[in-house]
Amino acid sequence: MSLLVVGLSHRSSPVSVLERASLTPGARVALVHDTLAAEPATEAVVLATCNRIELYADVDKFHAGVAELSTLLALHTGVGLDELTPHLYVHYEDRAVHHLFSVACGLDSMVVGEGQILGQIKDALALGQELHSAGRLLNDLFQQALRVGKRAHSETGIDRAGQSLVTFGLEQLHDGPSVEDWVAGKRALVIGAGSMSSLAAATLARAGVAHVAVANRTLERARRLVEILTEPGAAGKVTASAVEMSALPDELALADIVVSCTGATGLVLTADAVTAALAGRKVCAVDAACAGGARLALLDLAMPRDIDAAAHGIDGVRFVDIEALAGASADAPMAADVDRVRAIVSDEVAAFGAAQRAAHITPTVVALRTMAADVVAGEIARLDGRLPGLDDKQRAEITQTVRRVVDKLLHAPTVRVKELASTPGGAGYADALRELFDLDPQAVAAVSRADARLDSKNNARESA
Repeated sequence: MSLLVVGLSHRSSPVSVLERASLTPGARVALVHDTLAAEPATEAVVLATCNRIELYADVDKFHAGVAELSTLLALHTGVGLDELTPHLYVHYEDRAVHHLFSVACGLDSMVVGEGQILGQIKDALALGQELHSAGRLLNDLFQQALRVGKRAHSETGIDRAGQSLVTFGLEQLHDGPSVEDWVAGKRALVIGAGSMSSLAAATLARAGVAHVAVANRTLERARRLVEILTEPGAAGKVTASAVEMSALPDELALADIVVSCTGATGLVLTADAVTAALAGRKVCAVDAACAGGARLALLDLAMPRDIDAAAHGIDGVRFVDIEALAGASADAPMAADVDRVRAIVSDEVAAFGAAQRAAHITPTVVALRTMAADVVAGEIARLDGRLPGLDDKQRAEITQTVRRVVDKLLHAPTVRVKELASTPGGAGYADALRELFDLDPQAVAAVSRADARLDSKNNARESA
């Protein structure tokens, strides 16, 4: 079996296609189920964020796997296969591992070095474990990706090289002063209470806004976010309130800054709603407190977009969305840190590949040693029948001697075959061992299944 990833991201696809291809939570589950039902795949995990949709699978046929996964992505995203195909990328085996490790480190993010992707990878793995679609390979892969991402952030300055998408977006909304100087004393409206919206609310609070209103379809989630923002010891000194989505027009009329990131499939703010909110306001002077004379700053981080694109043309509005961020350029990342992260990724890919190749032969070695133990047990039983007069001490000494002989004969070849199996192209050594010793394929498969069940339990505990 072999690792395959088929996907699209902000690097391969225009925003107009990417936002239509976004997956609802239900669609992600259906995509996983249908992937497992497809003939080429035995494992599947979906990584879906604002800026990427990727389907990882363990397949037994490359070309059939690419065709099947591409078709399923088109089916569940609702984008025609002919339209979707030019924007898809395909990575296989070590290249697929390299890709996910790079994504985990923030090297493939819209803003280099952002750390939120680690939480999204963890969520993707958790869904795969919940659906029992992440087997031994994908459990190992995603667990290691999380470790590689954490290593990159702890051992390098990649966090300084880039910024969070929220901070980057806020920087694009104004000219001149720092974000802190610009937002100081302003009133913010955050629409949504998910991970990105929570990050936006916390970022605004730390930057020094006076008040954050949180609007969400489920009011209880908005209230929980407000409690976090205002609890003792929270970053910044801010007041906050939770409001129903029906209160958006009133809150919009009061807000200076709006950040929206919901999972809605349609528009949350129309151009007419924005125009109505501006009605009656006084046009501010162009100074440090304004965004180029704008009275309302809108940041749309949702995919598909929450805010009507027509808001770009409204007088007095400064509007930045995912498409604008994709075309903008963040501060140049520190080249040395990026190079160090790339070196970490390369080293980890090599180590992961060697470990997977070595693990591939382990069931064969275990089955060989089990067969040898059975042969020893059979010969000792035969000896008991021929020499019934042996006492317990003599029988034990003979048994130990035979076992030592067998162990010594098997030691060098099994150690060497594990070493050879960890090298590129080493998978064939397991086949050779099975052929030379005429091992029962079912015995090897039984060891593999037992190891996979144990690994699944261990990985589930590690992720919890």
